[in-house]
Parts: sequence; C-alpha cells; structure tokens
Amino acid sequence: MASTKTQRHTQKQGRLTPDQVPLAAQILRDGGLLAFPTETVYGLGADATNGQAVARIFAAKGRPVFNPLIVHVVDLAAAERLAVFDDLARDLAARFWPGPLSLVLPLREGHGLSPLVTAGLESVAIRVPSAPLARRLLVAVGRPVAAPSANPSGRVSPTRAEHVRDGLGDLIDGVLDGGACAVGLESTILRTAPLALLREGGLSAEAIEAAVGQPLSRDTTPGKVQAPGQLSSHYAPARPVHLDVTKPTPDAVLIGFGAVAGDLTLSAEGDVVEAAANLFDMLHRADRLARAQEALWIDIAPVPEAGLGRAINDRLRRAASPR
Repeated sequence: MASTKTQRHTQKQGRLTPDQVPLAAQILRDGGLLAFPTETVYGLGADATNGQAVARIFAAKGRPVFNPLIVHVVDLAAAERLAVFDDLARDLAARFWPGPLSLVLPLREGHGLSPLVTAGLESVAIRVPSAPLARRLLVAVGRPVAAPSANPSGRVSPTRAEHVRDGLGDLIDGVLDGGACAVGLESTILRTAPLALLREGGLSAEAIEAAVGQPLSRDTTPGKVQAPGQLSSHYAPARPVHLDVTKPTPDAVLIGFGAVAGDLTLSAEGDVVEAAANLFDMLHRADRLARAQEALWIDIAPVPEAGLGRAINDRLRRAASPR
C-alpha cells in the first residue's frame, strides 16, 4: 500500500544549489514538492510511493484531469522493481538509458506506487534520466520519483530554474538549480507490447526505428490514456456510479466527503488534496464493498468544483458515464 504520510515536516527552501542535494532529497522524503533538472526539462518531483505528495503535484500544476505521471529511477534494476520488462524493453533500456526515453510497461505486483501515479492503469511510464544532478538526487532519495514538467498545466515547459519559479512560485517547496536543461524537450514515450510511439520527444523516432529495425506505429489517440499527455477516459468501477448524493440510499455504497460521512470517505475534513490521494483507492474499496453487500450502485458525495476538486470531479464524471 502506498504511504499516506504528509508534507507537514517540509519547510519551503526556495532555490537550492547542487551542493544541497541532501536537503533536496529530504524534501522529497518528507512528502514535499521539489523541482529538479533533468536533461529534458525541469520536473516537478514527489515521492511516487506517497499518495498525498503525488496529489500535491496535481494541485500545484492545476492539472485539469488525472493523467498518468512518469516515474524517474536511477537505473534498470530500480525500474524492474516497478515494472515488467520484456526483451524489447530491456534492449531499448540498454541502448537509450540513461536518457530521454520513457517506457510504458506493465506494473509489477507489489510495486508500491501511489495509484495516482498511474491514474488507475495497469501500466507505468518509467525512465532513467541522464542529467548528473538528477541522478545524484535519485540516489540520495532512494525512492522512485514521480515528475511531470514543473510548470502550470498548459504553459511552456521549464528549462531553467527561473522558469519554474515564475510559473509555480510558492506552490512548491524548493527548486534544485542545475542551470539550463541539455535537451529541452520532454522525453519520448514508447510502448513495447505492442510497439508504438505514444509521444514524440527528446529521443527521435528515427533513432528508435534504427535500433528496433522497423517503423514505429503512432498511438496518440485522444481519450486512450496510456501515457502522460493523453486525455484520460479510463477508470470506472464495475458498479454504476451516481454523483452528488448527500444522503444514504438503499442498495448503494456511499463514498462521503466532508460533512457527508458515507460508508467510506474521500476526506472527512473536506480536503481536496486528501480526496485526490484517496480517490482511486476509495473507488476500488467501494466496488469491493458493493459486491460484498450485493449493493447495486456506488453513490458519491459532492466535491467542490474548485482547484483540485475540478480534477476529482472530471474523473468522477467519467466514472459515472454510461457504459
């Protein structure tokens, strides 16, 4: 189960220099948000095993939907503890890692990642960055780090620390300043089974095609979430979902929020960050409870349509869509 520790022990540090990597690593271990340079762009990092820390990424960026995040690790061995590699994936990793290639692979049982990282999918986007400062940070953290680009959603990706500070300011706990990013484009995202390019990026398709000895198909269909940057429409429980329910009803499991207690709750305190961290887990638990009680549907209490609540409601509306 993913950690539920909070960021309460983290103090905002502002700009950190490369000799402050131990402090930067502590921010991440304490559940904070740290922007750090990779060879592609600055990533907005959080401990990928800490659901509340990962939820803060969505809140800080103003991310409109739950899209999967890329997990950064220090080497192939660390990657294989999280994902199942086929022969092609290992060959690509041997050729292009460390570097600007993210591989979308099946999750390994017992991976320990927060469900928010993968947006409820059974796969994970994972990469090994080559930037020396990023590698030093990952070694010091000793945990997988989820990190989309460190900018507000819809804005230009940051390639310098000042870009991060201009876009996110006090919404994060620190920026590890490593100067300009060497590549300046987000990583290329590739699925290996079946082989398909999911996002163009810092590694050219031509280089991959030369390595695999065949043309790449493209799979960037909107609405098919397989990688960051693709519109989410994936998750729905087995039971039908009803939204904006404030009182228990017969034959239903109620997921509460705030003053609406329910059988389960996204956040008893009405905290949308906590609710985001709990969302996928609560839906899974509600589905299991509904089956056990032979309930016919899942009711969900209203969540405010503001801030991170908009992202929560977007996901809930998709879960409630007719099937």
